[in-house]
Amino acid sequence: MKRILIFLYGAGSYAAFVATFLYAIGFIGNFAVPKSMDSPASGPWQTAFWIDLGLLLLFALQHSVMARPAFKRIITQIVPDSIERSTYVLASSVALLFLFWQWMPLGGTVWSVQNEPGNVVLYGGFAFGWLLVLISTFVINHFDLFGLRQVWLHLLRKPETRVKFATPFLYRIVRHPLYLGWLLAFWSTPLMTVTHLFFALVTTAYILVAIQFEERDLMTAHPEYAEYRKQVPMIVPGMPRVVMPVATPQSAPPAPVIPARLGSAARKVTAN
Repeated sequence: MKRILIFLYGAGSYAAFVATFLYAIGFIGNFAVPKSMDSPASGPWQTAFWIDLGLLLLFALQHSVMARPAFKRIITQIVPDSIERSTYVLASSVALLFLFWQWMPLGGTVWSVQNEPGNVVLYGGFAFGWLLVLISTFVINHFDLFGLRQVWLHLLRKPETRVKFATPFLYRIVRHPLYLGWLLAFWSTPLMTVTHLFFALVTTAYILVAIQFEERDLMTAHPEYAEYRKQVPMIVPGMPRVVMPVATPQSAPPAPVIPARLGSAARKVTAN
């Protein structure tokens, strides 16, 4: 019975992620949702600024603190290892949904592209960004990244296997294709409002800072990541000088399990 409940918890967390992901597309793109990023302003811009900044910082803290190894060691003393990742995914979804609910538009326009080719290019970049985010998760291990694999193996009474250090095709030209996808989705818009610009600037700053913490953890857990880091660009795609060979089961010991975040390069090298 406990195994079934754990599986249902993981499945529910995954369902929450899917709903949040779909809402995020409409929220940032300003379509198909009851409240979007650029809904009509409802108060002074100063109030909106501080509320929105607080919401973004709240999400950043949750997303980063819960991803750190020290926090994971603490949380797994409270919840089973098999739902640690699902708990992280659920908390991230709740933090984002709270942001969508409480968001206050600032108003104002930075740029507005009127010509058809420009609209096509920018909307195309927006769609490609979201597609790149999704593809990047499947290139590594989508269901492990969002906790379903862990609860499924627990349900079947199977031990969780570990994944060796690897560089799937996207990760051979850029270390963080997930983050690149987010940046494309955040910045590609034919109508850049002050609200949207504020959101894009803060989230971009968070991504650049978060990468530093993430890669520090990776180099601690996997010394070979330091060499990979020298060879492959961080965000802007490019051809590496030398691509690290993928370790085979015969040539490399099992990689230790390390924590990772949504959009994390860590998930391409280990399974949590």
